[in-house]
Amino acid sequence: MNEQKLIIKLQKGKAEAYSYLFSEYYDWLCNYVFNLSGDRLLAEDIVQDAMVSLWEKRKTILISTSLKNYLFKTCHNQFLQHIRKEKIQYDTLDKIRWDTISEATLENDPYDYKLEKLNKLIDQLPPRCKEIFIKNKLEKKKYKEIALELGISIKTVENQMSKALFFLRENVSVFLL
Repeated sequence: MNEQKLIIKLQKGKAEAYSYLFSEYYDWLCNYVFNLSGDRLLAEDIVQDAMVSLWEKRKTILISTSLKNYLFKTCHNQFLQHIRKEKIQYDTLDKIRWDTISEATLENDPYDYKLEKLNKLIDQLPPRCKEIFIKNKLEKKKYKEIALELGISIKTVENQMSKALFFLRENVSVFLL
């Protein structure tokens, strides 16, 4: 089907145009988002949201590139919005968690043995990952400060922190039992 005709039919609210788009691109888009996220269900949710958004905005939508590029870009942006939302939630939880650990350390809490085990778990992180994690969580430095201090990009700091937090989340419950 000609792309311009497809866009016009979509703008007019023709269900067959939408069905064609969905059947033609859904699997590709899901695979694309899955490669970004590593989560099949999340990928499907994001693609479905993008497709619903396309349908809802069909009358006012202006597509300056190809329809395929527009759909991939929309899914990419939806994924980035999801990441930003999740990062805010994780940052809040991490702040509460690490503030509690810091307080427990200062008060010589009866849970010292758990803190000792947590420190051993942190010691298992790769050296660079551990260094960045400690600077952020224990020294309370921001990503930008760490990047400048170590001469690396902020993105590298973000990636290393993601690895550290993933490792700790995966292992802390088993380790502290």
